[in-house]
Parts: sequence; C-alpha cells; structure tokens
Amino acid sequence: MNIQVYNLSRNTSDADLRKLFSPYGVVDSAEVMRDKLNGRSKGNGIIDMPVERDARQAIVALDQTLMDGKKISVSELRLPPNW
Repeated sequence: MNIQVYNLSRNTSDADLRKLFSPYGVVDSAEVMRDKLNGRSKGNGIIDMPVERDARQAIVALDQTLMDGKKISVSELRLPPNW
C-alpha cells in the first residue's frame, strides 16, 4: 500500500521516513520527493508498505504528529484510474 506524507521538513531524509514507519511493519521503500533541478525537498514523501493492515495502522498513528518540528499529514496515496 502506498502512503503519502505532507509537510515534511526540508531536512527529512529517505532514511528518516523509513525509520518513522518501520515500527509499524515492513517498509519496501521510503522516498522524499525532490526538485529535479536543485535537489531540495518538495516537503512530501511516498512510503510503500506491502501489508495493508500495517500501513493503515501507521497512517492512523502518524497522521498529525510532529516530525522534525513540523506537523505531518499522512494518508493513503490514491492514484487516478488508468495511472
């Protein structure tokens, strides 16, 4: 299941996201979205957790919590049809 995280600090790394979500289950990938031109964080990230139950627990537990001094928003990533 893919999860989206918004309002990340510019200092948050892929490893930080993985560490945050790992207590809830296996994390296949964790990536902070970066600007292609300058490499700076766009303030959001995508996490892939293979077990839906674990992913849903992580969403409930982590949504609206503080990370690096910022309140993050965590939700299921829903792709449009025919993506």
